[in-house]
Amino acid sequence: MGVYTFICKSSGGEWNAKQYSGDLEGSAASTFDLQRQLVNVALKSEGSGAVSSSFSYVSPSSAVFQVIIGGGGGGGGFIGGGAAAAPAAGGAAAAPADAPVEEKKEEKEESDEDMGFSLFD
Repeated sequence: MGVYTFICKSSGGEWNAKQYSGDLEGSAASTFDLQRQLVNVALKSEGSGAVSSSFSYVSPSSAVFQVIIGGGGGGGGFIGGGAAAAPAAGGAAAAPADAPVEEKKEEKEESDEDMGFSLFD
């Protein structure tokens, strides 16, 4: 799994990015084009795998862009996998089948006629 963090700055209508701890760089006219370019640069360096990226503005003229390659396909996969594995890892027993089920009471809805006035009077 490769994590690439880029510091992005805008000057003169051009966005430039330099890797935080490395030699990868990129520049483009828009943030969208810069992100696409940096993902491709990171992919060339890492090889192949699932790509997850995050672009966050720090100010109107600076931002941080992070590219993660590999690692199971993103944050949603990690959260879902951990939540599914937690009960099995904790050794928790399944809920008994004959546990009492809480009954829901239906509340009677009030109409505007019950209030003594109508919205259209």
